[in-house]
Amino acid sequence: MIIDFHTHVLPPNIREQRHKYAEADACFAALYADKRAQIASAEELITSMDKNGIDVSVVLNIGWTNPELCAETNDYIIEAITRYPGRLVGFGAVQPGSIEATAGEIERLARGGIRGIGEMRPDIQDFDLSDDKTMTPLVETMTHYKLSLLLHCSEPVGHIYPGKGAVTPDKLYPFIARYPELNIICAHWGGGLPFYGLMPEVKKAFGNVYFDSAASSFLYNPLIYRVVSEITGSDHILFGSDYPLLNPTRLINEIKTLKLPPETEKQILGGNANRLLGLTPL
Repeated sequence: MIIDFHTHVLPPNIREQRHKYAEADACFAALYADKRAQIASAEELITSMDKNGIDVSVVLNIGWTNPELCAETNDYIIEAITRYPGRLVGFGAVQPGSIEATAGEIERLARGGIRGIGEMRPDIQDFDLSDDKTMTPLVETMTHYKLSLLLHCSEPVGHIYPGKGAVTPDKLYPFIARYPELNIICAHWGGGLPFYGLMPEVKKAFGNVYFDSAASSFLYNPLIYRVVSEITGSDHILFGSDYPLLNPTRLINEIKTLKLPPETEKQILGGNANRLLGLTPL
């Protein structure tokens, strides 16, 4: 079983009205204002999955700054996972600015079958991971409903790209250490956070932390799969493509060329995701 833990779908009307949504929301503008930026529907994702041998995909929302747009696109994801049970697993978006409103939306999402919150972008959504007043109620609500949190993460060095952001390892680590009960997925290899796992106290904090490989081909040498496996353990890696930005086969081929131990490859491509999501046994 291959599980792609990082894909994005949006309602078709948003693609048709790209300019309108770019004017209305800073996060959408950063990611999709350029007409060359691909936007996919749930149906297009399913077609891609069938073509590329993907059994299950986790469909993520984006870090909308507008709570109404969070709810609008959350509705689409709930509809998508209902239409494609067993193929799609949904994560929703919230705007943490209003604690009561956020708690209500998280409850609604959980009742709708959503399994996590993400892809959240603290820098664009204007909330601070170090702000206990905001984060503690959010984390408590998520853990109550057994939801995971997926954060967009970025590297403090290297090239600039659209939507890179500023959620770097120095901001991630204190948050991770403060909330060990929360399952946290750090997208895009956590912006390099796994490398700090060579420090014993940092590695100790990785108990419920996972690192996905979304957009890895644009960011790192393929050897990162082997290196992170050796540092954090292969049980902390989730295969993610960042579809439709990247075709999942490109990343799968990179993994297979490394000739990792069969159990390690199995964990990365689906075993870890299966365990985290509580899906059917592999």
